[in-house]
Amino acid sequence: MLPTIAEAKSIAEAFVDARRKAAALAAYPGTEPVDLQTALAIQDAAIPLFGEKIAGWKVGRINSPWLEKVGVNRLPGPIFAKNVQRAKAGQQSVGRIFEGGFGAAEAEFVFRLRCGPGAGVKTLSLAETADLVDAVFIGIEVASSPFAGINIRGPLVTISDFGNNNGLILGAEIPDWRDSQLADWNVAATIDGEAVGQGAASAFPDGPLGSVRYLIENLLARGIAIEPGLLISTGAVTGVHEITDGQVFEAKFGDFDAINCKIAFATA
Repeated sequence: MLPTIAEAKSIAEAFVDARRKAAALAAYPGTEPVDLQTALAIQDAAIPLFGEKIAGWKVGRINSPWLEKVGVNRLPGPIFAKNVQRAKAGQQSVGRIFEGGFGAAEAEFVFRLRCGPGAGVKTLSLAETADLVDAVFIGIEVASSPFAGINIRGPLVTISDFGNNNGLILGAEIPDWRDSQLADWNVAATIDGEAVGQGAASAFPDGPLGSVRYLIENLLARGIAIEPGLLISTGAVTGVHEITDGQVFEAKFGDFDAINCKIAFATA
């Protein structure tokens, strides 16, 4: 059974209310979406209710067996401007997660757009996508939802609560990113100094640039404006690492640089 339009709005209201109050949800607040259209409809209903400026979008990967059910290999979620930080030397960045909900940290490459595609464009090649990018950064996505089961319930549930995003921390800009071979860099992640994962962005279909293309095409299909300076966090390179209050997450991006943040519970 699909959620009705009224129930989709009710689900959106429940997630937005919980996020504002920094309160956990013991169960999914309604009928879980069973198709991509419904999941996106809930997300689209929640964005204006939240009432904050969108600075960027996260992209997550969808693997089998969900890939065959959903029909796409990635998912989107808005990143609100108030949750974007720039890492500063000598200053500890703090990522906020919901107490009693789900919390994780992810090492990601973050692309910044100089503009959107021309009028009437609906699809892009990777080369055309690259031409829309003006900078690439290393970063950390703070993945969190008031609903603790968001990750295990699958990508449609994830989409319905802002893609499970609650923040983005931007690190150093990668010079000459086109020639950097960044998709092949070995990225390593630790929590409190203990190794938790490693990987390369080339494991994603079409690499991180494929995530940028997916996000742009997704926004175009939804009628969402693409403004200069939009940030796109392109997916967890080393995995989704669950984390809790007081722990420190660090990601080292090849021989280039590292970025870290301390995790704390969100407050109303």
